[in-house]
Amino acid sequence: MRTILTVLLAFAAGVLLMLLLPGRAALPSIANQPAPSASAPAAASSGSSVPLSASTEAPADNGDDWPNAGPTPEQVLYAQPRMVRNALAQLTPRVAGKPNLYLLAFAGDSSEDVFRNEAEYAAQLFGKRFGATAHSLVLENNPASLTSHPLASWSNLDAALDGLGKVMRPDQDILLLYVTSHGSEDHTLLVDMDPLPLDQLGADDLAGILAMHKFKWKVLVVNACYSGGFVPPLQGPGTLVLTAARADRSSFGCGSDSDVTYFGKAWLVDALNRTPDFIDAFKQASGEIRQWEQQDKLTPSEPQIDVGSGIAEQLALWRKGFTPGPKVAFKPAMPATSTNPAATQ
Repeated sequence: MRTILTVLLAFAAGVLLMLLLPGRAALPSIANQPAPSASAPAAASSGSSVPLSASTEAPADNGDDWPNAGPTPEQVLYAQPRMVRNALAQLTPRVAGKPNLYLLAFAGDSSEDVFRNEAEYAAQLFGKRFGATAHSLVLENNPASLTSHPLASWSNLDAALDGLGKVMRPDQDILLLYVTSHGSEDHTLLVDMDPLPLDQLGADDLAGILAMHKFKWKVLVVNACYSGGFVPPLQGPGTLVLTAARADRSSFGCGSDSDVTYFGKAWLVDALNRTPDFIDAFKQASGEIRQWEQQDKLTPSEPQIDVGSGIAEQLALWRKGFTPGPKVAFKPAMPATSTNPAATQ
């Protein structure tokens, strides 16, 4: 019986094998299959990793403000230490035997070109009008300048201040920090280059950063809504603090349809083209802003000033070291598309 069963099983196995062989022979080899087209998505494999080629373009939209073409967010972040070093290396040489002034402009919000316009204009104004003793470095967040200027970020601000501290004479030279962005009622500046995860900058944060860098002489300008809240933590001996508004008021002139803010136009563009005296320029700018706000029926912003001991005299000594150059015309890097100068910051 076992022999008969064995013969029957062998016969059945042979018939089954013959039925399957033609089907297998008809299957084409995987190696001979055409490659999937570029438009057809490849099946995902949990055990494989396909590297992107060097020519692969960045995603069409990495964030609200990110350009469609250009470096990726990771590439931009990776490049920041080098870009800050390069910016510091490009500072004009210090003039020996005189107080020098070092402008550090910080444009925080990438969504509106008005902040970039002010930061870049400030650098042009100081370089052309205030002579060889004025030096400028710009940090800015803007999709059009990701490869030309370091980002305006907490870490870059700290690195730039550290680098400036190494080239400045601490007993003579003056730091001028010009910060322009949106400000909130809790006295925090908007720092944004979407989708990069940048830390925001509060009044105490800025004071803490500056405290780590021992500059004897400082001019600190905060151009933002509610910026008067920055005065208490920033004020002190050897320090001039200027703000675009009092602690509980908005300032005006930002927005995608503006080229320059009220404070930027009044203090930078108008007043400093008439006088190199920062305190006198502030007085002129405050009066001009008050007239604009009255004309537009706006709640007065009331710019604030605090003059610490010794800084007025040191600024006067700096001004003796140069003859002011001609006026510098304001030409926005990114012109606005329409006009609504009263938008709040």
